[in-house]
Amino acid sequence: MQYTQKATGHFPTLKASAYLQQLCKHFAHKIAVTFDATSAQAALPTGPCIMAASDHSLRISLAAATLEDMERAKSIIDTHLERFAFREGFKTMDWE
Repeated sequence: MQYTQKATGHFPTLKASAYLQQLCKHFAHKIAVTFDATSAQAALPTGPCIMAASDHSLRISLAAATLEDMERAKSIIDTHLERFAFREGFKTMDWE
């Protein structure tokens, strides 16, 4: 499959590693995921997802075949982080 749509999201947080691991453990119930404390790869139904946690932020890169799939992938990440990071007032990643 050719992934013509790409996006990278950034979430400034001191809990990046915890959120990365929480996302991966949650996703692993349904999709293939590999991760450690600072990096991850997840096979979202819309395309590959690469995650990286630093001391100050969580960065997520997405690839998708169509614009519709990209919007769905962003929504998957945003809705899960909204539940996991609600104490930090998370609403959406800063997507570029």
